[in-house]
Amino acid sequence: MFDRRRLVALLGAAAATRPLPVRAQLHPTQVIGLLDQRSPAELADRLRRFRQGLKEVGFVESENVAIEYRWGEGRNDRLPELAADLVRRPVTVIAATGGHPAAFAAKAATATIPIVFVASDDPVRLGLVASLARPGGNITGINFYSAELTAKRLELLRELIPKARRVAVLVNPANAMNAEGTLREVGVAAHAIGLDLQVLNASTTREINLAFTTFERDRPDALFIGIDPFFNSRRTQLVHLATRHAVPTSYPARDFAEAGGLMSYGGDIADAWRQVAIYVGRILKGARPADLPVVQASKFELVINSQTAVMLGITVPDKLLALADEVIE
Repeated sequence: MFDRRRLVALLGAAAATRPLPVRAQLHPTQVIGLLDQRSPAELADRLRRFRQGLKEVGFVESENVAIEYRWGEGRNDRLPELAADLVRRPVTVIAATGGHPAAFAAKAATATIPIVFVASDDPVRLGLVASLARPGGNITGINFYSAELTAKRLELLRELIPKARRVAVLVNPANAMNAEGTLREVGVAAHAIGLDLQVLNASTTREINLAFTTFERDRPDALFIGIDPFFNSRRTQLVHLATRHAVPTSYPARDFAEAGGLMSYGGDIADAWRQVAIYVGRILKGARPADLPVVQASKFELVINSQTAVMLGITVPDKLLALADEVIE
């Protein structure tokens, strides 16, 4: 005879003995908030490295941790609202990957939720942390800035274009602290090697176009692109304009050289995202941001696009080719 009560009991027992890890994977209790003013389409490689870093410390998205993404789609002014939204969620930790504008937005939104930033400027001088060794409070991160980096990049540009006397420097005035820092450091470096500077400002796509139109009447010998998340998001436009105007250009990250830019020198930013994820994972496991020193990038890479050099009629010195971490043929 069919025993309905026995069947219900068996089904209940089966549900109760289902492996707990499988059920837990469906509902991660720890949530990472990722805050950036750009769009995900521009950051595919960096997001891949971020997830790689999480995996290194035992976390896999949608299995044992969730990630709430907040994208500014090119608008810094949206960052405070997006950061506040993550705090209301609330998330366990915030990864502020959009440079110090994202870091400051997160810091203003919460004094309790841990924050891990990636920044291209000195976080102590900016006031993000009390010191590199002891950041204090609820914030720490990865820093790939150094004054020596700016000086070295300008020297490499001079070696590539030895006859250069006047260099244009493009900065984003909407990111005022970053722009001021770039101009200060490049000014010192230019004076040391006898270069004159021409400052160009651009905070929008249209202003980038207008900056390059000035070359028709006031042409520099070379162009130095400042470090800025907005410029990274417009790298295809910048590389296209520099090539069209035949201006030898130095860029701050390999993304530009891979897009056709002549030469880049800077920190491995994709790896910085991996390191941010490692710190995020350590915090998820119980570490306090105040006890995690700010990591300073020690690896800088020189990438030269030889195809672009040929197109511009530039012979790359053997010394630079030997120094290059990668030569794109």
